Amino acid sequence: MTLAEAAAHADALAQDGDERALAVLRTQWDEEIEAAARDTDYRVRAQAYRAIAQFRFRQKLELLRRGLEDESPAARGSALIALEGLSRNHPGDVNAFRAQLHELAARDPNAAVRRLAVICLKNGTPQRDTIQLLEGIAESEDTDPELRKTARVVHAALKKKAVAR
Repeated sequence: MTLAEAAAHADALAQDGDERALAVLRTQWDEEIEAAARDTDYRVRAQAYRAIAQFRFRQKLELLRRGLEDESPAARGSALIALEGLSRNHPGDVNAFRAQLHELAARDPNAAVRRLAVICLKNGTPQRDTIQLLEGIAESEDTDPELRKTARVVHAALKKKAVAR
């Protein structure tokens, strides 16, 4: 079984709520995920970061931090997708990565990575600095139109969360 196949199986187990089988699978694939995240091939690293979310491997958040710093936009994007998935029910995950997410959203050379960073920010708490950053991105004429649109949507969602508090 490949890592991709094991990750798909883990995702199915998680969706079915079979925590025991998922825990066994995590134990079996723990070292392979670590090794894949260190591979020289960016495609293998990207798969490893995606697998972290599919395995619901919350103990690997620090590995995702490395993924956010990866030289490859594909690996950074996969790490962001994984973080977004893991943080849906755990806003503390986004809060722990907030500074990196701000940096990626504001300055990453890849527009898709910037959009993914903005999307991740929606799962965090509505902090003033994040709301201001998103407003700035949404209003910037020099910014990619899709990124501006995404920033506007997430900005509105976080402002709504802030008001509800």
